[in-house]
Amino acid sequence: MARSRVALRRVGALALAAGLLTAGLSAPPAFADGPGSGSPWVVTLGDSYISGEAGRWAGNSNDGESLIDALGPTAYYDNASHTAEQITRCHRSQSAEVYIGGGVNGMNLACSGATTGTHTDSSGNFKPGIDFYNSGGNQGQALMLQNFASSHNVTMVAVSIGGNDFGFGGIVQKCVTDFLTSPSWLPNYCNDDSAVTSNFTSSNVAAQRAKIAQAFRNVAQAMTNAGYSPSSYKIVAQDYPSPIPTSSGFRYSQSGYTRQSTGGCGFWNNDANYANSTALTVIDQTVAGAASDAGLSNLVTMRLSSAFNSRRLCENTVGLVEEAGLSSWRSAGAVDKTEWINQIRTVTTIGSDYYIQESIHPNYWGQLALRNCLRQAYNGGSPHGGACTRGGTGTNANGEPLMTLN
Repeated sequence: MARSRVALRRVGALALAAGLLTAGLSAPPAFADGPGSGSPWVVTLGDSYISGEAGRWAGNSNDGESLIDALGPTAYYDNASHTAEQITRCHRSQSAEVYIGGGVNGMNLACSGATTGTHTDSSGNFKPGIDFYNSGGNQGQALMLQNFASSHNVTMVAVSIGGNDFGFGGIVQKCVTDFLTSPSWLPNYCNDDSAVTSNFTSSNVAAQRAKIAQAFRNVAQAMTNAGYSPSSYKIVAQDYPSPIPTSSGFRYSQSGYTRQSTGGCGFWNNDANYANSTALTVIDQTVAGAASDAGLSNLVTMRLSSAFNSRRLCENTVGLVEEAGLSSWRSAGAVDKTEWINQIRTVTTIGSDYYIQESIHPNYWGQLALRNCLRQAYNGGSPHGGACTRGGTGTNANGEPLMTLN
């Protein structure tokens, strides 16, 4: 059985979906307030790193889905009756960071796989961008925000966008494929493949920076159209956390295929270093530059690059549920002994409840950690930015990992 799983992972790398990037949601109450009136709302826009992709699973396990299934089969159902998704495969999970509580309502308009501009993916799924697209009953996220904010008191809008514009999914696909199709004595690295490096040329970085900056301006324009002044709300621009460790931090050797077949983290050491030092760094710097370029006085940034350090996928400070000696994700100490990033999955999703698009995203624990930081960013209605990092072991009264925003 172990051999077949290895084989599936080897073959499955070739079938990795390119749209890997990509969070509970209830229908908004049937009352209408408006700018400055009524209960406050936080709205999230963007891609899978804020929609809640992978938020169903609390840690990773190769011994059965039930050990890590925190939210069950309705995890991504965000329609009024929680029976289906409003937009197929947006994966707005119930563990998404937007639901900070404390008398503050949350509306999740983000969508897994979203880019700055609205598009339809290769599977025919609608992916609303941070724009004013309006056709055939489908709307862009900026227009959704405008419509929602016009009848609700939105005091903060958090945005995560840009990763998919840089081809994050395709990069992961290429790196895992190269890992599984070359031997350790003659590794084929993805960091010198044109399919990867072309995303980080100076011309492409400049182009993506301009698009991300315009996305932030579209958020501001949507709020202006809905009747808000810049001083009445804040935009929080989020960047991206590191999902895998550098070479010295892996708990599985790069020899053989265990790193992928067991850990679901098939990167060569050299490529893992590149992912952290170059790819992630360039993407996060581009988001920060775009936030500055947008020229918005009410925009702050929440930096996430180190938020999951020591809880990352395959990191030697954590393990699979069974490696940590736990019976399930509910076991005492699970939050500190297991990973906060979902495994990279391939055709091993066949016959399971896993989705390939959940790969390498913050899971249930990761989503709740980000929620903790977003609540701190909200700051009782006076939002501010900062760097989100782990703040200790255990959980707070809300069951969230302890985090600090400085």
